[in-house]
Amino acid sequence: MSKTQSALVVLSNKNYVAEVKTRNHFLTIDEPVASGGDDNGPTPVEYLLTAIGGCVSITLRMYAARKGWDVGKITVNVTQQQESTSKGLKKWLTEDISFENDLSEAQKTKLLEIAGKCPVAKMVKGETEIRSSIQ
Repeated sequence: MSKTQSALVVLSNKNYVAEVKTRNHFLTIDEPVASGGDDNGPTPVEYLLTAIGGCVSITLRMYAARKGWDVGKITVNVTQQQESTSKGLKKWLTEDISFENDLSEAQKTKLLEIAGKCPVAKMVKGETEIRSSIQ
């Protein structure tokens, strides 16, 4: 049985403002004023970082609940980093994960392993093929 999720994105004629519909939700994408947008919403990269952080935190909550671990509030701060190298611009993401309640080192080690198994992180790491077409 296949599972399909989708988002319809329509870029307006006004700078970079895009309207998004996914299931029963409406979102706005835009660029900051300094990049030629009107700052009406998060950038595509900010949505991607949000998707990763949300997916990691939900994945961790599900795992902790199955184990009966009371981790409390889960905070995931996802940041895009970059530096200039002799081969050009190198980019990477960092995830800083914290838990409200104290955990053992063994629990932290297992939760860090589980964090890497969230579906969005796996997509970003290149485990999902993208097939593009122009209609």
